[in-house]
Amino acid sequence: MNQTINYKFWTVCMIQDNDKVLLLDRQHDHFKGFIPPGGKVEFPESFVESAIREVKEETGLEVSNLIFKGIYEYVNLEKNDRYIIFNYLTKEFKGDLLNESPEGKPIWVPIKEMDSLPIQKSIRRRIPLFFKEGTFEIQVTWDNEKNDEGEVVIRET
Repeated sequence: MNQTINYKFWTVCMIQDNDKVLLLDRQHDHFKGFIPPGGKVEFPESFVESAIREVKEETGLEVSNLIFKGIYEYVNLEKNDRYIIFNYLTKEFKGDLLNESPEGKPIWVPIKEMDSLPIQKSIRRRIPLFFKEGTFEIQVTWDNEKNDEGEVVIRET
């Protein structure tokens, strides 16, 4: 029996400047809080191209030398959905920061103060992994009954 799997891809890029990172203060729709820049991968662009484009659109900065840090994915077994987020880190950027973006206000935040900010749990669990050696894979099984995360498996490689 052939079943169709619905794949969707996003990117996230954590931009680090010494002891600070650039986050967007997002205050619209269901995904509020501080988030790194990123967004949906447009076909047929590559994942790195998507991350670079999204950072430029949302912050005004041009990033380079992106380091792949890991994959974060949601798997919905009932709906055959698999949503995969490619996570990158960079310390290399140029350009002028936008004052405002449709996704939220770009703000440089001290890394040590990130714990006190309102951040979605899916992003919060990734934060320490951006700054560790190696890569990560996080797989979240979606619970349709609860309309929330079910099992969460974190692998560090």
